[in-house]
Amino acid sequence: MNSPIIQCQRLNHVYSGKTALHDINFELNAGEPVGLVGPNGAGKTTLLNILSGFLRPTSGIVKLFGYPPGTPELIGKISALPQDARLDPSFTIVEQLVFYARLQGLTKPQATLEASRVLEAVSLAEVAHEKPGALSHGMAKRVAIAQALIGKPVLILLDEPTAGLDPVNVRTVRSIIAEQSSSTTFIISSHDLSELDRLCQKVLLLEKGVLQPETFSQNEQQATTRFITLQMENCPAQEVIAKLQALEGVRQVTNPQKNEFIVAYNPGLQPSMDLQLMQCISTNHWQYRQLSHGKTLEEKLFFRN
Repeated sequence: MNSPIIQCQRLNHVYSGKTALHDINFELNAGEPVGLVGPNGAGKTTLLNILSGFLRPTSGIVKLFGYPPGTPELIGKISALPQDARLDPSFTIVEQLVFYARLQGLTKPQATLEASRVLEAVSLAEVAHEKPGALSHGMAKRVAIAQALIGKPVLILLDEPTAGLDPVNVRTVRSIIAEQSSSTTFIISSHDLSELDRLCQKVLLLEKGVLQPETFSQNEQQATTRFITLQMENCPAQEVIAKLQALEGVRQVTNPQKNEFIVAYNPGLQPSMDLQLMQCISTNHWQYRQLSHGKTLEEKLFFRN
């Protein structure tokens, strides 16, 4: 059995008498990206800063690969991208990436090759000799991600990697993370639940510095009750609920917001519920936008009753 890459036991952190993290306990193994979510002030950035070695916890035990954060044994194994990471305007992109690679102990020829590799990984080889002022916001964010990829770390901590990006760059960043996930575990702090829904199989939820017990996997294949979320066009909500509720295998139909319906069903009685729903929609001449298996991440985290 693989050892956990992160272990936190009774982790606490206090700023000027205010508790930012309270009694945090969890372990994570290497694998698919992990989401870190919670409202502003929940302690997400504090937790990432402690894992990165930027902050010392007030009390408790934190280990990454068996070592405390910030120790020399972790050089090259982990990297972090703070939300407000900035590039030095005085140097070209490749000069900065070579410098960061040298800090990890690479020779100059090795560092030059590594700078080229990570720029290729984020599809920005053409900006190697530009200075940061010539880059768009999205390109600068991708260069910052390239910096985090230097040395092929096995754990990367990303704080709001898509904040402020347009949809095209959001998709590009998502693709970069997905492509690197076979060899690297990402922990991604974000308010964009739709992005985390696409990327992450596990989620850590912080509320007021407390880690909620729903550190869960989104894999519902073994569940005795499964869910399908329907996004409809304008439709008669009560009629939709009544007719869906009458379908074989349906346990409950809820309407959490306008034109959205969550169908809970028994997969043993109706393994092809998606086809049955599509038939019902067609028979009643309703219009729909999307059918997706499972609940949205928003529903899982904040509407758990």
